[in-house]
Amino acid sequence: MIEMLLEGIFAAVTTPFYPGERVYFKKLEANMARYSRTLLAGMVVLGSTGEAVMLDGGESREVLRAAAEAAAPDKVLIAGVGRESVKATVELAEAAAGFQYDAVLVRTPHYYAGQMTAAAVLHYFRSVADRSPLPVMLYNIPAFVPYQIPVEVVAELAQHPKIIGIKDSSGDVERIRAQVELTRNAPRRTVTVTPVFEAVTGRMLTRTAGTAGAFISAGALAGGAALAAAPPQTAIKTRTKEVGFQVHCGSGSAVLASLEAGASGAILGFAACAPQACQEIYQAWKDHDLQLAEEKQKRIAAANRRIVGELGIPGLKYACDFNGYYGGRARSPLLPPAAEARAEIESLLAEIRN
Repeated sequence: MIEMLLEGIFAAVTTPFYPGERVYFKKLEANMARYSRTLLAGMVVLGSTGEAVMLDGGESREVLRAAAEAAAPDKVLIAGVGRESVKATVELAEAAAGFQYDAVLVRTPHYYAGQMTAAAVLHYFRSVADRSPLPVMLYNIPAFVPYQIPVEVVAELAQHPKIIGIKDSSGDVERIRAQVELTRNAPRRTVTVTPVFEAVTGRMLTRTAGTAGAFISAGALAGGAALAAAPPQTAIKTRTKEVGFQVHCGSGSAVLASLEAGASGAILGFAACAPQACQEIYQAWKDHDLQLAEEKQKRIAAANRRIVGELGIPGLKYACDFNGYYGGRARSPLLPPAAEARAEIESLLAEIRN
């Protein structure tokens, strides 16, 4: 298991469907290839934005497979695998590992919300992490799960050697700050990074190892066949970096404030339709240009609040269509945005094209 650096902006990608609601794999692959050409740190597949709860087990595995095959090796891939039972969650985590994902994102179970005591939540996440072949990110999403993971529970889970971070979509910057503070004593991990301190993924290492020894046999040459072989890949140069528990913001309206509070980055639904606009906030912050970062944050605030926060998945998918990614319709019973809402989305994104 490779310990992962999770820094920067990640797009929480959508799952495209045909009008008849079958998964549109070709469009998923096209979207992933286009995200791979951006400056995003990586992509999250089958999160809330990906309508994970709308897919059955077989569809979930095929979506994870197709997305991974279409993504560039240098993009960190995180698989949303949260299910209602430990067993089902671990099984999907095992599938994600087989497709060479770098980490898994695990939401809290919610159907039996009344019985999700602190002890039950601790047991669930620890049991998943004990058995998962990939590093685990916790997922706090109070908009869809009728309770939040207590900050004290997050701090306790951060001590687990395979729980490496959290995506917190509460939009509460003080909660982000508290999690950063309370997890400072979590175990430090040595992660492999590039010379410019970007993440090294398992797919990068596999591709290099798989091609470095390529050669043409003497027998093939003696047969007179005109063969072409790709030149061997140069081994990637790496270094190491020490990281602790990595807290990520899940709200596009609170990216800058969360970074200032100590967050490592953000996993954003809005980045599915406007990755460059989201990335610009992070880049300006990294460059210590707070004024520019504030301008970039304000630029997307109203659009994120209306499209992601209020119009939800159908609105975001229309925004993807408008900005050149394939969105299409959400699965029933989610209804597509009405004409007035579509016009509003187009107006909000008029200056936020990608």
